[in-house]
Amino acid sequence: MTVEVSVIIPTFNRRAMVREAVESVLAQTGASFELIVVDDGSTDGTSEELSKIPDDRMRVERIANSGPAAARNRGVAIARAPMIAFLDSDDLWKKQKLERQLAFMRANPDCAISQTNELWLRNGRRVNPGLRHRKRAGDFFLESLRTCLISPSAVIMRAELFRSHAGFDELMIAAEDYDLWLRISMVVEVGLLDQPLVTRRGGHPDQLSARTSAIDRFRILALAKLLTDARLTGERRTATADVLAEKCGIYAGGLRRRGKIEQANFYEDLREHALATEKDQPGGEIARAVEVMRTMLADKPGTEHSAILGEAKNPDSRINAT
Repeated sequence: MTVEVSVIIPTFNRRAMVREAVESVLAQTGASFELIVVDDGSTDGTSEELSKIPDDRMRVERIANSGPAAARNRGVAIARAPMIAFLDSDDLWKKQKLERQLAFMRANPDCAISQTNELWLRNGRRVNPGLRHRKRAGDFFLESLRTCLISPSAVIMRAELFRSHAGFDELMIAAEDYDLWLRISMVVEVGLLDQPLVTRRGGHPDQLSARTSAIDRFRILALAKLLTDARLTGERRTATADVLAEKCGIYAGGLRRRGKIEQANFYEDLREHALATEKDQPGGEIARAVEVMRTMLADKPGTEHSAILGEAKNPDSRINAT
């Protein structure tokens, strides 16, 4: 039977939860799929636990710990199907999720990416998402600048779309999905199957959002990257610059209160360039700021912007330094 969709679950040290996620995929009805679980260097016996599940639709790929972006990209690299679906290892699918969403994609052949609705659980109890998190269909790029409106566990997309956008940015240990969805929604509309076919489980202590400090610095990088893209024009460019400036101002203020003056200077410079010089066309100063932030992440993943400080490389951390 032809495999219609490759399902990719990245996981790190979630032995019990990932087994539940896997079982929710293997219970899918009416869909031809392969399941690729990418064990991102787990040390809690995750791979051994999954080896107890005898199902030839599943394979486990082990990699050195590299973060969820790299794990998802590795899954796509070895995927065989023309469609890609992701499931976070702490989430669950309803039994009809793949069947119904694949039918939606077949009925809408021009749709390159779609998502379903979802139920939210926090610490095991049902919660209702706020209005700003309400999922919608079509072009919602502008709304996505402040709030990530696509959930990895709810997405199906054509593999060629994922690959044409170079996948997830592996230097981003957080907000990597926000970054990719913005890059994609800048150029394509997103379909919505308005049925709650995903259970999103939050509140547990190993959630990435709970373990990663200052996540806004990754959102700032994502927004700055957008401003280097010449396809971003008009209202979208102006809105992106405005949100980048807003986030830089807030983040710089926090840095300044903590005595991190040179880092604060960097983000204040970036804010000024976003507001004053970057709304009409891509500019070199934003591109330079992106490279500084990416260099920092490559050198010291998980730290705040220490490479900007002048401790090793840059005696003057201002963006305009010569």
